[in-house]
Amino acid sequence: MDNNAHRPVAIVMGASRGLGLLMAGELARRGHDVAICARDQESLERAATQLRAHGGRVLPLVCDVTDPDAVEAFVADVTEELGPIDVAIHVAGIIQVGPVEAVTRKHFSDAIDIMLWGAINMALAVLPGMRERRRGRIGVVTSIGGKLSAPRLLPYATAKFGAVGFTEGLSAELAGSGVTATTLVPGLMRTGSHGRAQFFGDAGKQYAWFGPAASLPLLSMDAERAAAKMVDGVLKGKPVKLVSALSHVATRVHGLAPNLTIRLNQALSLLLPKGTSSETKEGVDARKELKPGGIVSKLTTLGDAAAARFNEGRQDH
Repeated sequence: MDNNAHRPVAIVMGASRGLGLLMAGELARRGHDVAICARDQESLERAATQLRAHGGRVLPLVCDVTDPDAVEAFVADVTEELGPIDVAIHVAGIIQVGPVEAVTRKHFSDAIDIMLWGAINMALAVLPGMRERRRGRIGVVTSIGGKLSAPRLLPYATAKFGAVGFTEGLSAELAGSGVTATTLVPGLMRTGSHGRAQFFGDAGKQYAWFGPAASLPLLSMDAERAAAKMVDGVLKGKPVKLVSALSHVATRVHGLAPNLTIRLNQALSLLLPKGTSSETKEGVDARKELKPGGIVSKLTTLGDAAAARFNEGRQDH
């Protein structure tokens, strides 16, 4: 008897590292065969090795979520190899940190292509089959930054606001179809993503505040717990899943007092570093501008440990 015959099939787009890897692992633990995609084959293979420890079939395929033809081909390959897709989750993202004085159109286009068009490309690729079978679960990882736009994250917030609008609207459109779409709204999580984030406008100084914010327990959430909550929300077909305490509080306060929250963000913006250089550096390079072993290194200890665990380390050759 084929032990995989009745296992549901899930795809996670942007799953070679970090949150995507954790969500794929959560699905595998819950009995799904999982297909993962990213742009780097080597990183995908490392992720697949980790995922196979949870049991079930794991299919790693290179795919650029910004390319609709590539996404269609990915969905077709998964369907042929594993079977009809029951769950589709878009996690692929890019974090760019810097002031508006240094932002470029490319920062915006990169963010929108990956985090908005990527989600749209995935949904349009899986929807025909899901609607025909009258069952399916779609999840899109957005952010509290898609509910409340924080300073120094303008391209990121622009893309995430679009992803929130798309997924909430899609949920309404799918009413009665047997298919659901869940808007996943986490806050900062300790995935180790600060090392792979992109910094500009005095990259070292931008890293010096963002790295600790993405690492300290009071400001960021345990990534494994966040992944479990988000997978729960998708599988239960919830329209919206607010993941962290910060997401709940910030969403409610902004809804009740938008002028107040924007004023608070204006005050925060005055405290954060500026800069006019559009040169963009990954976090692992931006932190080289800081004192080795200094306070920032100590404050990012938990985030750095998460990076090592969740395949976020950059492989330099």
